[in-house]
Amino acid sequence: MTEMISKTNSFHLDILKEIGNIGAGHAATALSKLLRHPIDMNVPNVKIVSFDEMTDFIGGEETIIAAVFFRIEGDAPGSMFFMLELDQASKLMSQVTGMPIHLKEPPYDELAMSALQEVGNILTGSYLSALADFTKLNLHPSVPAVGIDMAGALINYGLIQISQVSDFAVVINTVFMEENTVSSVINGQVLLLPDPESFQTIFSALGVPLNE
Repeated sequence: MTEMISKTNSFHLDILKEIGNIGAGHAATALSKLLRHPIDMNVPNVKIVSFDEMTDFIGGEETIIAAVFFRIEGDAPGSMFFMLELDQASKLMSQVTGMPIHLKEPPYDELAMSALQEVGNILTGSYLSALADFTKLNLHPSVPAVGIDMAGALINYGLIQISQVSDFAVVINTVFMEENTVSSVINGQVLLLPDPESFQTIFSALGVPLNE
């Protein structure tokens, strides 16, 4: 993993950030239609981190979060998570449903969980579509799963699905806000976990292979 991270440079990250911004643009369009008012989205930064560092971006392993998970199938298999702290998820679901949502403890509101799954599906699907457009690779998502639990438990669940073959992730920080406002900013993270052989496949398809 350390070797893999050492092979990446700022140019690789700039490409991933550009793909992330295009995916965010597509997702913003879809979410604006869902919410019936304009939504802005952007990607302030992209990082490649180890497994131990993944949960730090969401407040630590024991932080309770909301997450949507799916597998990437096709030419470059891997996994994706869309993750939000609970207060951020409650804020976003309140906007989506038009009702006050407070995701504090189970049982969680079924409508909110369904809306979270739909938003996660739109967002991660938009990023995956942008990545497929750039690379010309055949990439498609599995049916998404949604859950609320400790960050460490949710990420471990995702890794178990892939027999723990991936131990690093691309973290795409994502910021949502209603157009022309700053009072409704919502922060989330998209984790892209390529299977080991997929990282080389993706960058080779982009024309910027990792150094041997």
